[in-house]
Formats: sequence, C-alpha cells, structure tokens
Amino acid sequence: MKTSVILSTAVKYLIPLLLIFSFFLFLRGHNEPGGGFVGGLVAASAFALFAIANGFDEAKKFMKIEPIMLIALGLLIALLSGLVPMFFGLDFLTGIWFEKNFPIIGKLGTPLVFDIGVYLVVLGISTKIIFSLAEEEK
Repeated sequence: MKTSVILSTAVKYLIPLLLIFSFFLFLRGHNEPGGGFVGGLVAASAFALFAIANGFDEAKKFMKIEPIMLIALGLLIALLSGLVPMFFGLDFLTGIWFEKNFPIIGKLGTPLVFDIGVYLVVLGISTKIIFSLAEEEK
C-alpha cells in the first residue's frame, strides 16, 4: 500500500483533534444531544483515518487493544450501570445521580457510566468492522 506524505502528516494533527472532539461529544451527550454512540463513531473514524494513512497493521498497533476487548468491556460497564440501582431497590437501568454538580462534566450518575459502555461498544464494533473489511481486501 502506497502512503501519502501529506495525508500521513495531516493525520498526526487530526487524530488528537478528532479524539478530543469525540470526548466533547461524549460529555455533552448526557445533558444534550450526543453521547456515547456519536462519540464512539467519531473516535472510530479517527482510527479509520489513521489506518488509511498508515496501513491497517499500524492502526492495530496504534489502538493497543483488540476491538473485541472494547466490546466486551463496554457491555460489562453498561450492564453494571444497570445493576447498581437494583442494590437500592430500584428498577434495572434507573438513573441514580450524585447531588453535586461538577464543572465541565455536570452531574455524575449511572447514565454517564452507561454512556461510557455505549462509547466503548460502538468504538469496538466500528473498528472491528473496519479492520475486518481491510483484511478481506488483502
């Protein structure tokens, strides 16, 4: 695969921006539109862009964790966020919020933890699909 010097250089600057934007969308999501799903898609697009610029083998090394592990971890976190309210006698997936408001983040609670799980699942599934399609091309 022939790589472009311009694209490789641009990606070095775009990846951090895309990941920061992904984190912004994630944090914005539990108070306004956005959240784990959209944030995970933006993060996956950052890894896809890196893969296009540097090759899919390099992208797998850059990611440092297998997409399947991200999916499993995300599902576990989402499940745990749903089980926590049951310990307080509430229904599964009932939102529990801390009283204190935190700067930038806002209120913390189980919906935010659920969003973390969704973020990881979407990131894992999207990158797994991208890497699987790239392997089929070889």
